[in-house]
Amino acid sequence: MSAYGQFCPVAKAMELLDERWTMLVVRELLSGSTHFNDLRRGNPKMSPALLSKRLRTLERAGVVRRTVEDGRSSYTLTPCGEELGGVVEALGAWGVRWIGELGEEDLDPHLLMWDMRRTVPIDRWPRGRTVVAFEFDDVAARAGRWWLCVTGDEADVCDYDPGFEVTATVATGLRTLIEVWRGDRSWSQALTSGLVTISGPSPAAREVPAWLGQMNLAATVRPG
Repeated sequence: MSAYGQFCPVAKAMELLDERWTMLVVRELLSGSTHFNDLRRGNPKMSPALLSKRLRTLERAGVVRRTVEDGRSSYTLTPCGEELGGVVEALGAWGVRWIGELGEEDLDPHLLMWDMRRTVPIDRWPRGRTVVAFEFDDVAARAGRWWLCVTGDEADVCDYDPGFEVTATVATGLRTLIEVWRGDRSWSQALTSGLVTISGPSPAAREVPAWLGQMNLAATVRPG
């Protein structure tokens, strides 16, 4: 860790936290990811070597606790790390309010689908297996189709056809769905404008926006 050479508590905190990817690793841990591969899915552009390095640094600093069971490592936040929850939430809300511009490099279908998978309001879904397919018309074929499967209280996301009957299909552009997920535009606006189409049996298609919802920070009040 590089040092600022200041006694200021902000400076001391940032000596640990302002290394690239560190706060995003903390974000994933706060979101419930505990295993290495899940942490990678939440940060798909982060190399495995760098993720390992950041986890070791956070562990040494007392922010993360690593445990091993049956040869598999798990990572959880210590009370010290959990206290960063308010910091991450405040940063996210600030980003929604003041850093609204999205570049093409920000449009990542892997992160979008992973974020959906872990935060969709499962209690609104039918109790039996329900599959919503996604077709992005502006993404390369290998990353342009996804399936979100919810069974009971479990959700999973696949980038290959899982072979189950599809309940409804969402067709749109990746940027549009990210904007809806972030709360930059509403589901009703996207559907009315034709930027999003949902096909399938009418009752199910009408319920898809409620099934998917929006990200936790979508309700953040924007300026003006």
